[in-house]
Amino acid sequence: MKVKRFIFLVILCLGMIISRSNCYAQVPTSLDLINNAKQYDGKTISYKGEVIGEVMIRGDHAWLHVNDGYVAIGVWVRKADLKDIIYLGCYRTKGDIIEVSGIFNRSCLEHGGDLDIHVQEVKKILSGEPSFKQLSMKKFYIGLFLTFVLLFLYSINKFFWNKRK
Repeated sequence: MKVKRFIFLVILCLGMIISRSNCYAQVPTSLDLINNAKQYDGKTISYKGEVIGEVMIRGDHAWLHVNDGYVAIGVWVRKADLKDIIYLGCYRTKGDIIEVSGIFNRSCLEHGGDLDIHVQEVKKILSGEPSFKQLSMKKFYIGLFLTFVLLFLYSINKFFWNKRK
């Protein structure tokens, strides 16, 4: 009797642990949105990623590009919602990580048929920061060595080319 009760409790606990991992809604990736555009078209979705590139202001709205690590998707956001966005991702900067909620458009008639998200809410998840990448001395010396090899080979080529004439 005790063994059956123990097995029942173990199975019950495992079932709760397994089911708990799937109880939260998953934020779709850009690949999900692109590959299943018909399924998401016109629906309210959440999308999370790094703000990259430039903010393109158009009247009282603006375009942002949000990259989740796969593909950047254009989001159409109210200009007033940009106040928390400070860092835009580029070579020298890691952009702010945001989560946007809004209407996904597979082919937006308002914006020339492009795939986009018309944002209703913007949440800043993590602030970006400048990234200072130092030059690796090993790479510097390898580049310097290869430059000298190139100059040496070029000189030899010129020497033999001039001798033929």
